[in-house]
Amino acid sequence: MPEGPSIVILKELAAPFLGKKVIAVAGNSKVEKERALGEKVVAFRSWGKHFLICFSDFSIKIHFMLFGSYRINEERESPARLSLKFRSGVMNFYACSVKLLDSPLDEIYDWTADVMSDLWDPKAARKKLKQNAEMLVCDALLDQNIFAGSGNIIKNEVLFRIKVHPNSQVGALPPRKLSELIAEVRKYSFDFLEWKKVYVLRKHWLVHTKRTCARCDTPLTKEYLGKYQRRTFYCGKCQVLYKLESPANEAQVSTQHPRSVLDS
Repeated sequence: MPEGPSIVILKELAAPFLGKKVIAVAGNSKVEKERALGEKVVAFRSWGKHFLICFSDFSIKIHFMLFGSYRINEERESPARLSLKFRSGVMNFYACSVKLLDSPLDEIYDWTADVMSDLWDPKAARKKLKQNAEMLVCDALLDQNIFAGSGNIIKNEVLFRIKVHPNSQVGALPPRKLSELIAEVRKYSFDFLEWKKVYVLRKHWLVHTKRTCARCDTPLTKEYLGKYQRRTFYCGKCQVLYKLESPANEAQVSTQHPRSVLDS
């Protein structure tokens, strides 16, 4: 699933079509895609994992889900969900969700929740986290209402970097560790963006898909955790588990974690 930084890259790649008129529309999406025919693109925007193609009185939302992809001025053998042709080229979208949005985007999206946005508000993120004290941090980092654009890679890498166990509860994190979490999501997202642009993202992974801890040389654990059951890699030795002790939000810290051997 493309994460926020990858959608920002798509937005930049689509920029040559800004202000251009759609001269042909195709694809097997069931939405009323023909509305785009003859319309000029007035903006390309992104919110988290959503790519937004904006026209004068409606927008097209593309969500790539788990297996979606796109091609600009190229085609795949499989049929496109949506194809928008311009005189200067074509954008093709595959295996994705396509929806039309008639309401103004500012009424739909909270831009302050987008970790890649200039309007990102860490104070708002902190407030939302405090309202979900019992939530696991591995779930919080995938909650698009809190961290729009954060995905599984960002989740794994951020938690490893700040030494927090993915099964920790948000309300048990010390205030300074909570601040570190919020700041690192933003920082790592922009690092992700720069590394992705020059095709070196994988070289910078410290824990995602890895087998051994880069800090302590301990075998890493791979599990499917949280309500989203997403693949999670972590070090059971140097990532600390923070748990709420009681409804009164007294926290306890444990360095003893249930561990499983990283499967092959």
